[in-house]
Amino acid sequence: MTKIKKSIVQLLVTCMVDAIRPQVGTAVKTILNNNGCEVGFPKQQTCCGQPAFNAGFLKQARAMARHTIDVFTNTSGPVVVPSGSCTDMIVHHYPELLKSDPVYSSKAKNLSKRTYEFTQFLVDKLGLDDVGAKYNGKATYHPCCHGLRNLNLVQQPSTLLDNVKNLEQVVLPCAEECCGFGGLFSVRMSEISGAMLDKKLSHVEESGANILIAGDVGCIIHMEGNLRRKGSNIQVKHIAEILNGCD
Repeated sequence: MTKIKKSIVQLLVTCMVDAIRPQVGTAVKTILNNNGCEVGFPKQQTCCGQPAFNAGFLKQARAMARHTIDVFTNTSGPVVVPSGSCTDMIVHHYPELLKSDPVYSSKAKNLSKRTYEFTQFLVDKLGLDDVGAKYNGKATYHPCCHGLRNLNLVQQPSTLLDNVKNLEQVVLPCAEECCGFGGLFSVRMSEISGAMLDKKLSHVEESGANILIAGDVGCIIHMEGNLRRKGSNIQVKHIAEILNGCD
């Protein structure tokens, strides 16, 4: 696979990172900087439109997609996103949403081709397997659905975590099962979502880990909230926080 020359990249930080877990964005920027990338951050960026898209509000989703395209079309370099679900929205759904738009169809395809999930960018495009991280703890990894199923993020997170010094990794039983978040699914079908979450967290507890790692903040706050309500001491971290060595 062709590697991208280390240079300027653009950070699409996502709504949830911006509003709920800003330390993830800081960690991503630090890691990229430490590996030769100058990180741009277009301040006009807003929501990618995924919640509206998932709810069936396609007109509103198209408007947000066009805005995101306008913002990043005016920048250079790859667009890096610390979220499999938002990356999937831009890479796969923007071209489909705007395929009949005479102005934005080609722009959507162009943005799709230069957009990468964070671990995907580190491994597949920068050619990294070790970012020099050190983190003390016994951890297990939950592969979030959009990244796993739509972006095939299997090897990339594993490669990076395998090279984190002092991190003991344990297997998460039934790891590929959904945590039950699913964005609006967790609101509209809360009972089903809650049952899925209880099953997921029973497997996390079974693993014996004291750290649960994932790659999407939505899934993280979903699992973390339930663990806190149960009085659990298991920490839930975004993979960027682990790779930044901030234990």
